[in-house]
Amino acid sequence: MAEDLVLDKAIRDWVLIPLSVVMVLIGVLRYFVSKLMRSFQTPDPKIVKEGQVILRARNLKSAANFIPPRSFRARRIYFCNEVSLLLAQILSGFDAVLLKLENGLLHVPKGQAQNAQAQMFSDPNMAMDMMKKNLSMIIPQTLTFAWVNFFFSGFVAAKIPFPLTQRFRSMLQNGIDLSTVDVSYVSSRSWYFLNLFGLRGLFSLILGEENAMDDTQRMMQMGGFGMDPTRSLSAEKDNLDIVQHDWALNRFEQRAEAVLRKLVKQ
Repeated sequence: MAEDLVLDKAIRDWVLIPLSVVMVLIGVLRYFVSKLMRSFQTPDPKIVKEGQVILRARNLKSAANFIPPRSFRARRIYFCNEVSLLLAQILSGFDAVLLKLENGLLHVPKGQAQNAQAQMFSDPNMAMDMMKKNLSMIIPQTLTFAWVNFFFSGFVAAKIPFPLTQRFRSMLQNGIDLSTVDVSYVSSRSWYFLNLFGLRGLFSLILGEENAMDDTQRMMQMGGFGMDPTRSLSAEKDNLDIVQHDWALNRFEQRAEAVLRKLVKQ
């Protein structure tokens, strides 16, 4: 049976509060250090253009049902066309005509896809900026964890005010090898990890919403670095190709008129 513990107030004053304050100060200090180490780079016009094309394709996909079918097909051809000549049937009653079209904006010709990792190593500034970001995250984490593990190892720092299942024991009681302690108690090492990955809300109040970023998002950026941008174009092209258009505004004027007539009669 799980035992209830009485936490000393000295643990709150000398373990819980100092650990939380230090984590916040380290996060703010790391933000300003990374800002000083950041070098200004002129964005690549090609990358900016590809990003804007992807946003436009996503907007077309999300709002496809609010434009007429003919307009949607014309826009899809504009984004996804893969041939130079297209036999297009004009839906307004004219004969079929032969239109000369270029490849769509989302079309990536074979053999022209770039290797993002090779591009990174060919650009020394990009590799240097990535190394600075990694150092600004890894070094403070390593030093802080060593400090917590040396001075605060083995402390029961806090208690969560609601019951939890046994699956949370390994997450909340890291460094405590006692199966009789209730799961709601949090060790000092686990409190360190909770602060490490859960201070985004506090940083958004201190640094602003656009500058707040916790370590989880930094790790996701590190894991996603080196992705091929052409894959995003191909993925958006495939998503736009399979969209089934169903015009939501068919006979909208007549339906709106009928609704207004009913309201007037009431």
